[in-house]
Amino acid sequence: MENIDILIKNANELITLKGPNRPRIMEELKNLSIIKNGSIAIKDSKIIDIGKNLKYKAEKIIDASGKTVLPGFIDPHTHVVFAGSREFELDMKLKGLSYMDILNSGGGIFYTVNKTRKASEKDLLSQSICRLDKMLTYGTTTCEAKSGYGLNIESEMKILKVQEKLNKEHKIDIVSTFLGAHAIPKEYKVDEYVDIIINDMLPKIRGLANFCDVFCEKGVFTVEQSRHILEAGKDYNLTPKLHADEIVDTGGALLSSQIGAISADHLLMSSDKGLRQMAKKRIIGVLLPGTPFSLMQNIYAPARKMIDFGVPVALATDLNPNCWTENMQFIIQLACLNMKMTPAEAITGATFNAACALGLNDSIGSLEMGKQADIIILDCPNYKFLPYHIGVNLVDTVIKKGTIV
Repeated sequence: MENIDILIKNANELITLKGPNRPRIMEELKNLSIIKNGSIAIKDSKIIDIGKNLKYKAEKIIDASGKTVLPGFIDPHTHVVFAGSREFELDMKLKGLSYMDILNSGGGIFYTVNKTRKASEKDLLSQSICRLDKMLTYGTTTCEAKSGYGLNIESEMKILKVQEKLNKEHKIDIVSTFLGAHAIPKEYKVDEYVDIIINDMLPKIRGLANFCDVFCEKGVFTVEQSRHILEAGKDYNLTPKLHADEIVDTGGALLSSQIGAISADHLLMSSDKGLRQMAKKRIIGVLLPGTPFSLMQNIYAPARKMIDFGVPVALATDLNPNCWTENMQFIIQLACLNMKMTPAEAITGATFNAACALGLNDSIGSLEMGKQADIIILDCPNYKFLPYHIGVNLVDTVIKKGTIV
């Protein structure tokens, strides 16, 4: 009998998400490939066997009777590295002030940019570790992290270097995205800043990011400015991503299909034409229901329409000072309750399709032999409890790369 590191046995539901190794769409989103009374064997950070009644001699045996086992959550859109919390804005929102009103009163993104520019690498690292620790306790085992609260070369480099250190030092795997085009700093005109991003920032951040993202939105970066930045990013092996159509339909979804983006995120106001093109090109729509919830909006991304069109959807927290949550369980709950996704669709969006949005579906996102052993055990009898039992942390155990963390 082979010796292994960990054997999980007797899981009431073992959610494997075994299926096609590409972004899942339509009915595929509902196929969780569940094994009842399932077992999973882990050795040397990998899953070596999965099924029922597995027989191994293990250093650690976990009895998951009455519990649900599934892949660790993957959060494919966060702004985890920042200084400058903005809790004072809540009173303003409750009084009916608009985002622009808050911005003009000294709040908004530039408040965070100012604080982040002044913060040391050490301070940013310690603050970010606290957020990642919380994410881990709620079951997130991999996340994307964007720069974008620096808006100059020194501070953008500082954020990306912090993200690089976090990936080395923290148990959560961090995938870095360069978001120098998050806003237009007050000291520059937009075309001048676009030139700085392309000619100054991109050459200097080489090797510090996997993706290049742009906030393509009215009053921020136009479609053509976004295209220019993302095409330039490709020259530095940065795969395009997009903040698209959050406030108005700028054509961001359509641009994502033209530019060959791996994902387009937000998508609250996207046109049917743009969404259909995303479906045609299998570009992942990363939906962020925590954002309109935090902004007290009644408009959410049209998840049901997107799924019907064949857009592969994923879910993410959008963790940032204006939407501060580290909890993917909460995001799954919002997806079901406010976007009418089914529990199965939401779980696929928070695991396998989220892995696809980061280009990591070969190694994580489902529980299959040979994949990395990133696993969570929920203290609930079945997956439908995730959106049903709200306001609590259902995670019992987190396993990252074959180690209980």
